[in-house]
Amino acid sequence: MIDWQAMKLTLELAVIVAAVLAAVGMPIAYWLTYSRWRGKFLVEALVGLPLILPPTVLGFYLLIAFGSQSSIGRFWTSLTGHRLAFSFTGLVVGSILYSLPFAVQPFASSFAGVDRSLLAASATLGAGRWRTFRRVVLPLSVPGVITGIVLSFAHTVGEFGVVLMIGGNISGVTRTISIDIYDRVQAAEYGAANTTALVLLGFSFIVLAVVYGVNRKVWTVAAR
Repeated sequence: MIDWQAMKLTLELAVIVAAVLAAVGMPIAYWLTYSRWRGKFLVEALVGLPLILPPTVLGFYLLIAFGSQSSIGRFWTSLTGHRLAFSFTGLVVGSILYSLPFAVQPFASSFAGVDRSLLAASATLGAGRWRTFRRVVLPLSVPGVITGIVLSFAHTVGEFGVVLMIGGNISGVTRTISIDIYDRVQAAEYGAANTTALVLLGFSFIVLAVVYGVNRKVWTVAAR
């Protein structure tokens, strides 16, 4: 039997993370694409770190940072009256950091593919950076933007290590669907684990199929 409460919480988490990364990731990607600062490779490395860093390592340091003994944890508790570690808010923050490169890198690759002569023409016509981005860069980067948003959403759905480290396993609060599968396997409930895993497998396939289908359609229209 599928834990629909865990599924609902997971989808809520993924939607919030994808929305935040769409808003935060695009300015970062724009800066990484067009900045001429020689040291920007350091920022690129920092953004891409979650790609190769073990989730438990990132989760461990986030747990320390969000704990009640840390300045961040104490500040959050004094501000809201609730702890940051082992809370849904903590999951959101940790998931944003862990999924950041899955949004930023597709955004940046798509922005970099825009013909620079179009940007020069826009500037010649008196358009500022924001207007050029809104009227030129963003419309021509739709496939990359869609890919980044969907990948960050799907990556959050499948998170395990970071979620377990900073959220634990609190039903209705931090218990996501990946943790539910792990618990069922630990309890030798392989049938239930298989059912939930098949649902996630089908969901992941559909998400990727939609991304590839939409991007193919966008590129076909653009070519015409």
